[in-house]
Amino acid sequence: MAAAVPTPRRRRRPRVARPPALFLLLSSPWSAPTSLLAPSLPSARAAFSAPLASSASSSKPRDAASAAAAMSAPSPAAPSVVPPAIVYTIAGSDSGGGAGIQADLRAIHALSGGTCHGCSAITCLTAQNSRGVKGVHVPPPAFLREQLSCLEEDLVPRGAKVGMLGSEELAEEVGRWLKRLREKSSRERRAPFVVVDPVMISTSGHKLIDDGAKSALISKVFPFADLVTPNKFEAEELLGRKLATPREVEEGAREILAMGPGAVLIKGGHSLREAQGGGVEGASITNGDDDLSAEYAQDYLLASDEASDEGKPVEDRSRLCDASRGLWLRGRRHDTIHTHGTGCTLSSAIATAWAMGQRERERGDAEGGRTGSLSSMRLVDACCVAKAYVNAGISRGVGLGGGPGPVVHTGFPRSHEHFPAVVSGGTAASGPAFRPMRSYHSSSSSKSDASDVPVLGRILPIVDTVEWIERLASTSGIADVQLRFKDTSDRATILDRIRRSQKLCRSAGARLWINDHWREAVEAGGCFGVHLGQEDLCACADAGGLDAIASAGLALGISTHSYGELAAALGVKPSYVSLGPVFATTSKDVKFDPQGLETVRNWRELIPPEVPLVAIGGIGDAATAKAVREAGAECVAVIGAVTGADDVAGAVGALNDAME
Repeated sequence: MAAAVPTPRRRRRPRVARPPALFLLLSSPWSAPTSLLAPSLPSARAAFSAPLASSASSSKPRDAASAAAAMSAPSPAAPSVVPPAIVYTIAGSDSGGGAGIQADLRAIHALSGGTCHGCSAITCLTAQNSRGVKGVHVPPPAFLREQLSCLEEDLVPRGAKVGMLGSEELAEEVGRWLKRLREKSSRERRAPFVVVDPVMISTSGHKLIDDGAKSALISKVFPFADLVTPNKFEAEELLGRKLATPREVEEGAREILAMGPGAVLIKGGHSLREAQGGGVEGASITNGDDDLSAEYAQDYLLASDEASDEGKPVEDRSRLCDASRGLWLRGRRHDTIHTHGTGCTLSSAIATAWAMGQRERERGDAEGGRTGSLSSMRLVDACCVAKAYVNAGISRGVGLGGGPGPVVHTGFPRSHEHFPAVVSGGTAASGPAFRPMRSYHSSSSSKSDASDVPVLGRILPIVDTVEWIERLASTSGIADVQLRFKDTSDRATILDRIRRSQKLCRSAGARLWINDHWREAVEAGGCFGVHLGQEDLCACADAGGLDAIASAGLALGISTHSYGELAAALGVKPSYVSLGPVFATTSKDVKFDPQGLETVRNWRELIPPEVPLVAIGGIGDAATAKAVREAGAECVAVIGAVTGADDVAGAVGALNDAME
């Protein structure tokens, strides 16, 4: 396909900023070399397609350095053999270019780095500029039907965003089309992921659709939506009442979910104190909270069990980032008026992020193996990525005319300043404070004076016996060691192993971390920290264990494997964040695909710089550790690289040197 559409030759131009719309007109995502698109993605194509046979067959790869290089090396400048994923926008046209299908198409291209291609079906035409809407023209429903039919017969979508449906007839038309798509889906071909942005209220608070259109939207469209994304005012219109507190937002989300969609995201771009006409009258916070919505932009996400469980790594265990639990996505609020098109951009970005994930899953399945963070992109992950994308765009917003400017379209999120945190409530300013740490490579820590902050070792050996603790605790170059065992649930046995290990570590001057058994670690006393996986983190939080760990003065490390899990970890504010498996490993049953070095780089960008990043999985020797360090990790957690070495002290020294 790419060979049939040659890339046009262009004159060399000065490196100056250009409007995003001009870029869309001049570039073709399916004809551009993939190597040009890779820098904007969380996983370059080389990381997607690198062979893993050498590391998949053994926990200690035959040539780990070669595997590491293959996961990060730039690919040849050749067209991608995987065509872009198709994403539809079914929405209105903004002649000012800041919202509607114009914003949608720019978001589809910019967020995906060209790995998604946007198609549009126009529901209405507007005459508007940055100051406001001057006129609206609604084409007949038959023409919308013709657009959708024409697109579907040739360009099959993986994702779709539905925006403004200004009449009952248009809503019914889209509802019929979505129903037909759902009926045509199969186990082999999932129906496109559908995000519905129920545009009903203007920025100034005026109704844009009548009651008939609203009723048709709810009854005909919502049942076929994977996600609906009303803002505060639109949620109030759907419910027929005000939402003045976080609790009321959560209750409202449950009622909207009962209207039929798979999930609902009530956007918090508007402060809970804002009334529809502006100001704070009629919507004051009544629960004693200091109105965090004035400081943070908080969105509330709630999903059905079925929608939340899609792609879940462990079916019968919960995570803090499971949307069926209900969760708040919290990001910093920006003091700016240049937010035109944020709602359109968010919904299309969610559809795009999900389509990027589906494209990677299909590619990986066809080629015999998935790799990279995109393969785990599901509902919560897509919402986190899209929110970060919009946050970055708002932070760069500028006025183009006499009114509010549009959100800027940047690229795939690569900054901790914009990536959201998942928190369990919309009122708590912060969770418990865990013992801070800094990396060997950092010269300071923003958590407290650097001299008071312990330095995390460059390597973190993970062992399963007290005998290994005894051997490693006294080995030169080991500052931290983790005890992880799964062979018993007997409390007395667990306590005995922890106490014996702690005594050995205290004598040798090493720090002991306990994996999963947080209750016993707190009770035994003297341990330095606890490490929790996502499922154990959720169980711990539900049991009040996070407060117990913090009160005991213990450090906390958290495993992450996806964007949603990373957001959940950041909401807890741990001592360090770990990512894995970086490469394929057989040391434990891992439910996620190998992440690759590009994901290590992306994680380091999305995690605050004062929080150390620990990489784990398939790091079998010093050469591989060096590649991981160069990608941004400050510490490597290792198992076989130490326990399987003939010369343990020599292996420890080589790993430390590699992580210098």
